[in-house]
Amino acid sequence: MATIALDTAVAVRRAAMDLLARREHGRVELERKLRQRGAPAELIAPALDRLAEEGLLSEARYLESFINYRARSGYGPARIREELTQRGLSRSDVDEALRSCGFDWASLLREVWQRKFAGELPMDTKERARQTRFLLYRGYSMDLIGRLMSGRD
Repeated sequence: MATIALDTAVAVRRAAMDLLARREHGRVELERKLRQRGAPAELIAPALDRLAEEGLLSEARYLESFINYRARSGYGPARIREELTQRGLSRSDVDEALRSCGFDWASLLREVWQRKFAGELPMDTKERARQTRFLLYRGYSMDLIGRLMSGRD
């Protein structure tokens, strides 16, 4: 594949639109990808500003898309929050998107637990710790995990 020089505003815009056509991107992520492809910073910012004004680049859409994808993949709100803040999104925007996403985290936790552990409650502390570690790693709160493990969910 031949590399295209991103030395004009049109080329930078086209490259950004190609990336956005594949999936939603956050501004920081899109900027990083364009910079990796050799676009100069002075051409990136105006191109991204224009895409945002036109509604083609939307942080809100990106947040919604990312949260939906990760939640449906079995990840909880803490893990999703961490991934999004690592991608350069503000914590307050991420928290607001997680509050308004409409997922029932307790039922998603139960689904993940059912898939991984076949719905078998732990019989000893070692197994309980193993299941808890897995679910914490997936991003679910200790409160939700505790309710699930004690049958109070």
